[in-house]
Amino acid sequence: MERESMEFDVVIVGAGPAGLSTACRLAQLAKDKQQELMICVVEKGSEVGAHILSGAVFEPRALAELFPDYLEKGAPLTTKVTEDHIYLLRSEEKATKLPGFSTPKTMHNEGNYIASMGNVCRWLAEQAESLGVEVFPGFAAAEVLYDDNGAVAGVITGDMGVGADGKPKDSFVPGMELRAKYTVFAEGCRGHLGKALIEKFELDKGKSPQHYGIGFKEIWDIDPAKHQEGLVVHSGGWPLDEATGGGYLYHAENNQVFVGLIVDLNYSNPYLSPFDEFQRLKHHPVYKQYLEGGKRVAYGARAITKGGFNSLPKMTFPGGILVGCDAGTLNFAKIKGNHTAMKSGLLAAETLFEAISADKLGADLTEYEDKFKDSWLYDELYRSRNFGPALHKFGTFLGGAFNTLEQNWFGGKFPTTLKDDSADHLQLKSKDQCQSIRYPKPDGVLSFDKLSSVFLSNTNHEEDQPCHLQLKDDSIPVKVNLAKYDEPAQRYCPAGVYEIVEEAGTPRLQINAQNCVHCKTCDIKDPTQNIRWVVPEGAGGPNYPNM
Repeated sequence: MERESMEFDVVIVGAGPAGLSTACRLAQLAKDKQQELMICVVEKGSEVGAHILSGAVFEPRALAELFPDYLEKGAPLTTKVTEDHIYLLRSEEKATKLPGFSTPKTMHNEGNYIASMGNVCRWLAEQAESLGVEVFPGFAAAEVLYDDNGAVAGVITGDMGVGADGKPKDSFVPGMELRAKYTVFAEGCRGHLGKALIEKFELDKGKSPQHYGIGFKEIWDIDPAKHQEGLVVHSGGWPLDEATGGGYLYHAENNQVFVGLIVDLNYSNPYLSPFDEFQRLKHHPVYKQYLEGGKRVAYGARAITKGGFNSLPKMTFPGGILVGCDAGTLNFAKIKGNHTAMKSGLLAAETLFEAISADKLGADLTEYEDKFKDSWLYDELYRSRNFGPALHKFGTFLGGAFNTLEQNWFGGKFPTTLKDDSADHLQLKSKDQCQSIRYPKPDGVLSFDKLSSVFLSNTNHEEDQPCHLQLKDDSIPVKVNLAKYDEPAQRYCPAGVYEIVEEAGTPRLQINAQNCVHCKTCDIKDPTQNIRWVVPEGAGGPNYPNM
């Protein structure tokens, strides 16, 4: 197929915090040196921010490096954290509020902001465009382009107007080749191109496998009398009796709260439903006291890359760099990945600018690793290297005690490094080894079903298009996953995409791809790794207004 092509100095895949920080810093460096650079950012969402979902308590450290006058420039950071409350939920009714000295100091949020990262990314895109960067929302990077030497040479955007049968429709428009001297992959957690690059170039060789969680978020309008702007609430324990993770509730501006739950995806019981665990959480008095009488106005879910330091792949390869959650730079000890993603982007921009200025093209920019090791980002991730493995090995209570000791007394430099070398998808036990879990029916007041939740995510896909949730073997869902695990995709998906239906007495897996909120959990947790998530037609997916 003949495709149109465009040439750039740098193409950046993904308009999240990492990608946009890379673009802004590159443009700043070019402006300072009076050097012209063609920089392009492609974003699969219908607009910048449409696919961004984060808690978020935001640490402005990297943003201040990028734009020291970010407040004067109008960055949407208006709610400073005023207070931290951390609870151990001991049952569905009981909780213990933990004093500050008994919790890891990394979870204290003085100087941070409660923010919508979707809105922060929209603002970053405005800054990038004012610096001359071209930002193209609604274009999904579907394939990696390689040159004759095997180096990355850019990306191909997805074809538009292809029917479910794989044939072009009347509206067919072929994707474009976006060619570049260097390509930055900033797709977020489990980026499908990043995943392919890690495999092709063996970037994770000798590393612990990457680990993940699934994070849920709802926005609620609550009773002004119950609202405490700037209050941050975190919890561990109940309802996650058979998993690790934790809940949060952040009091933002305008009488809104952001409430959610993170469930680590190394859980073993195939009957566990992360979505239903989240619905249970909201009935606990710690959460119910704020939500009761309020109204849910938004819902979303997204996987989180949380393996940290021990799971970081090599981030460079011929012609490109992985940044942010595509590489796994989240600091799980802080439950924060936005400032670290941004810093990885700043380091990438400096490395790329030096290479392009020296006419060093298509190389493996290993000097990025040197910049990374000399940065506060490396130090921060190193100090948090034991946080996730401790929770995985010892559970919420003992793991939390270990983490408090290490962070508060050893400054993150405990003489032992803990590792978890077991991939999340291998942790599921067979259904015969586990008890099924009976979840209460949603009450429509505090708890809800999946379909009404997906409605609030504003998710939309062109229905007549190839399914972007691909099965390597169509027989495995029934023959293996249903027989052995009662097909856990029915439960780990937060959007009702996967269903087992019966036709003439024979079960089959039905994929409702139009419901997909692009969380990537299926690509991560499927026990046989039979599901491959690829990009749908550009602009498809959720349309989050201010997540």
